[in-house]
Amino acid sequence: MNKLTKVGCSALCGSLAAISSAHAGDLTVTGGVDMTWASLSEDVTGNPMGIGSNLTFKGSGELDNGWTVDLSIANLNASAFSAAKVDLGMGGFGTLQINQGDGNGLGAIDDKMPTAWEEAWGGGLNPGVILVGGVGSSMNMQYTTPKVLGTTITLAYAPEMGASDTADKATASASSTLGHGYDATIHINPSLGTEILSGLNLYAGAHIAEKTVNNDTLNNDKGEATG
Repeated sequence: MNKLTKVGCSALCGSLAAISSAHAGDLTVTGGVDMTWASLSEDVTGNPMGIGSNLTFKGSGELDNGWTVDLSIANLNASAFSAAKVDLGMGGFGTLQINQGDGNGLGAIDDKMPTAWEEAWGGGLNPGVILVGGVGSSMNMQYTTPKVLGTTITLAYAPEMGASDTADKATASASSTLGHGYDATIHINPSLGTEILSGLNLYAGAHIAEKTVNNDTLNNDKGEATG
């Protein structure tokens, strides 16, 4: 009986050790220094000076089967929560991501112009640009395929459009006009064994969301696309 007890304890300890190693990882905090001066001619903007105090928390770990887990939490100025995401790297099976409003799906390719820091329309100015968003602003999950011949495809899904930043073990309020949302994008960066096309990037994507009236009657679906 004593021997059986010892064997059971040994097995239990081994199981606990395996669980512990699967969840082990590192957490780091990074930040930067940025200062801005935003003003408009012939307009009252108040004090134009600004200093950024953004912080990013990043964690990583590895499961027993070799899959990786990466966590990223972004805080804006004055420690205001911005976005969070968890990436599950599945090796040759691609990546699955759970995302809280970090610009997934169509929102990830809303503006692909080269930038030195922010978008050309950013930095305190508001020229009235309306960008595609898809499920990017809602709590969503996204699957990304492995890169094959320079091509990557993403499929994103939001159970409730407009519901973002859902707390742990909680739900977010539903939109009164939108239901499920779906995004699909493709990114092609040709690689033919030469450097001739290495700088060529082609993007295309589409979004569709169920549109409802009073959370009951289905209406015409909402759609967006970009390329």
